[in-house]
Amino acid sequence: MYKKHTSSLLFAWLLAPWLAMAEPAVEPAGPVEGVLENLPTACGQPMANVDETALARLSELYRRNHFALLWTSYAQIDALLAQLESLADDGLQPASYHPETIRRVMHTATRDPLHRECSDVLASHAYLSALGHLAQGRLPQDSIEPVWHSPDAPGTLQAEAQLMVIASEGLEHLEHAFNKARPSLEQYNNLRKAYAQLRDQPKPQWQPIPAGQTLRPGMLDPRVPQLRHRLSADGYLPASAVTPGTRNERYSDQLVEALKAFQRRHALQDDGILGADTLIELNATPADRLNQLRVNLERFRWLSADIEPRSLLVDIAGGRVIYFRDSSPQWEARIQVGRDTRQTPSIKSTVTRLTLNPTWTVPPTILREDKLPQIRDNLDYLSQHNMQVLDYQGQVLDPATVDWSNPGRILLRQAAGPDNPLGRVVIRFANPYSIYLHDTPSQGLFARSQRAFSSGCVRVESVMQLVDLLLNEDEHERVSQLLETGLTYEYRPAETTPILLAYWTAEADRTGLPRYRPDVYHRDPKLLAALQAADRNAMLRAMPAIDEH
Repeated sequence: MYKKHTSSLLFAWLLAPWLAMAEPAVEPAGPVEGVLENLPTACGQPMANVDETALARLSELYRRNHFALLWTSYAQIDALLAQLESLADDGLQPASYHPETIRRVMHTATRDPLHRECSDVLASHAYLSALGHLAQGRLPQDSIEPVWHSPDAPGTLQAEAQLMVIASEGLEHLEHAFNKARPSLEQYNNLRKAYAQLRDQPKPQWQPIPAGQTLRPGMLDPRVPQLRHRLSADGYLPASAVTPGTRNERYSDQLVEALKAFQRRHALQDDGILGADTLIELNATPADRLNQLRVNLERFRWLSADIEPRSLLVDIAGGRVIYFRDSSPQWEARIQVGRDTRQTPSIKSTVTRLTLNPTWTVPPTILREDKLPQIRDNLDYLSQHNMQVLDYQGQVLDPATVDWSNPGRILLRQAAGPDNPLGRVVIRFANPYSIYLHDTPSQGLFARSQRAFSSGCVRVESVMQLVDLLLNEDEHERVSQLLETGLTYEYRPAETTPILLAYWTAEADRTGLPRYRPDVYHRDPKLLAALQAADRNAMLRAMPAIDEH
């Protein structure tokens, strides 16, 4: 009997580790798990309106820490509040993260049995929200300024996984976590510096310059004293150039040069002529400029995940294309982009193909709105521009047999040659808009400061230099030979190149000196209004506090 009992105990003891492996013991729930299961109702405001994304982030952060309390010292809370305050330099509103509520509830005790847990969750929610806004943007990009992404682009799940690693590892090093969440782009850091400097500067005051006749060098105009004061206030003229009590109305050479400097910094034609476009930029207030920097900080938070170390970056509003290698700009050229009525869309894709000596198939919109009226006026327009008419099966049609008042399903195709609007080469990448980069015979337009002339595609100055950058050393000679034949050829480079077409209206140099450009597609007001609305909504959720629910 004793031996049998002993054997049973020994068997159970030997089997226990295997049973434990087969059915692991359930860890006791940490103090926060029950609160998370009952959010958003468990903790009152400002947690009552927490969304699904925030709930998922909170659950994952606490799961990684066994649902224990995360904010366990006053020093840690003070460090969090300091980092929330630093968000002001990112163009984010610190009050939106409820720092005063966090300070109060973490430094007081109440009879509420969930007070400690809810206070901890509130601090974590502010922490995760701030990191998410820095890393991915304060607002959802797709609902305001969407970018079309090719199917192989990194997805949201990857971005969320990276965010949770930063958040979990950063609890003991909060400044490091916030810095790691911020975009590492030089463009973002420079713009953040510019925003912080402008926010801290005294705001100069000036009266708007009235509209009037176009002001040219040497003219007399009663607005000249105001112009002189305006340019002096912004540092384009020395203070000694403004003499109180004098009414010199001559538009002098000194003033012309100051206005040219202003125009260059604001992406205007630097001709020294005060016209309507320059007047708009002169009358922008310091608050307007601060808001312009703010909306572009948000844009670079959106774009940061799409700008790769080796890539092409098409700056739509700035009218330029930049080639990056190892995250450093290696080459830049001027471009022409879509006019306001036919805007160049924002796209993230990959350059996979070059069309050498391209023909041009007229896009449907251009066919309908531009070409058909000219053909109806003069059928010889087709032969004069070396164009063929085709059906959708590719069969050539006699133009005289087409009813041009109702031509139906036809195509117009212009042969390759010096007058072809695509020039010698097209740079192609997947997108649903039939957008591409290309050469152009319209070289004179590159001298303009504002180059929104096209029907959506991107015309590139010195495009053959760009083609060379997209090829490896072994490909240059082959491509040159194919171009010389004059025949159309589809060429796939050995190495593909990521490309991003994006829109922003301000940037800065390394010293924080901002450079502005006109909002050619009129997008800034909508984005600013959305940011301000998000701040107002967050503030409305701040009261009543947790300990009053």
